[in-house]
Amino acid sequence: MAKIISENSGKAAEIADGDPIKYICEDELGVMFGCKQGMCGTCRIHIVEGMENLFEKNDRENDMSLDEDERLTCQCKIKTGTIKIRLDY
Repeated sequence: MAKIISENSGKAAEIADGDPIKYICEDELGVMFGCKQGMCGTCRIHIVEGMENLFEKNDRENDMSLDEDERLTCQCKIKTGTIKIRLDY
């Protein structure tokens, strides 16, 4: 099992290795979503720790011109381990 920690709230949630992170982030960690298709950027998060525990950015994320520490929650899958995220809203 992998783990996601919100730096904002201190909440943590467990997730199965290899799963998309959008459901757990929305349901348990307070990430807001718009389209859930990787087009609007509403679910942009900062990865404070553990970027290596996520799969590589996909084409939609690369098209968004994200900063090195940013990901779109709706497009991410976690490999294993722990990540710490920060929301800017």
